[in-house]
Amino acid sequence: MAFAFSDQHIDEYRTQGYTVFRQLLPSSLVADLRRVCDEARDLARQQRGPQAQRLQPMTDFPLDQQPFIDYVELPALNHALHRLLAPDFRVGGPQVMGVLFEPAESPWCTHWHRDWRDNMPGLELARWDEHFADDRYFNQVNCALYADSCTWVVPGSHLRRDLPCEAARFPERPIAKPDLEGQSATEREWTCLSYAQSMPGARQLFLDAGDFCLYRNTLWHIGNYVPYAKRATLHDAVDTDEFAAWRDETVRIVQERRAAGHGMENPNHG
Repeated sequence: MAFAFSDQHIDEYRTQGYTVFRQLLPSSLVADLRRVCDEARDLARQQRGPQAQRLQPMTDFPLDQQPFIDYVELPALNHALHRLLAPDFRVGGPQVMGVLFEPAESPWCTHWHRDWRDNMPGLELARWDEHFADDRYFNQVNCALYADSCTWVVPGSHLRRDLPCEAARFPERPIAKPDLEGQSATEREWTCLSYAQSMPGARQLFLDAGDFCLYRNTLWHIGNYVPYAKRATLHDAVDTDEFAAWRDETVRIVQERRAAGHGMENPNHG
């Protein structure tokens, strides 16, 4: 069934913090992107080993860029984004985009997190807190080229600070990933799944090939990966001038703090 935008997408994005444009990408574009992303997978593993999870940004690597450009210029994609958000929002594209892959050998997962707040040591919480609920900031994309059920989210968490039950589940900073030391592949898989399920309110996202998921990365979310499920998912941004400027300024401030030897304090719960 061809993709059709509806008011449901607006409601989901506002209230849940994510929405999925089902089968947005045409099959011909999926085929072109699979071809180049399969090459990217091989390149990532050559450079970073069998557990390499991403290659980013795509313009830094000797890959055919045309399928990524065709994705950025896809009329159905831009029409949907402009209806959902505003005409000045834009797809990040190959100079920003990465591709996410399955690990070659062992299951693993990220830690539960909200991007920037929990992934940027030295970031002052106030810089994130000022904009975390503003939809002109922190829009992120997972666009699946194969069926993808790796991402878990806590719907609605983009609109609020941490609940007491979330703070109780992860009271320490930095948030720790599960301990997988010495476990077999099956044990690692079970441990990671249990860790993903342990967050109150967690929901697993299921994407089919060609599905475009737009989400606020201020949501609580996690990635959980197994080697037997092939993955090539475009990991992109939907950008604004404000957010691009905020990113550049934030990185500059954090780098200056690090160079000055200031403490790399971890943020409090938001």
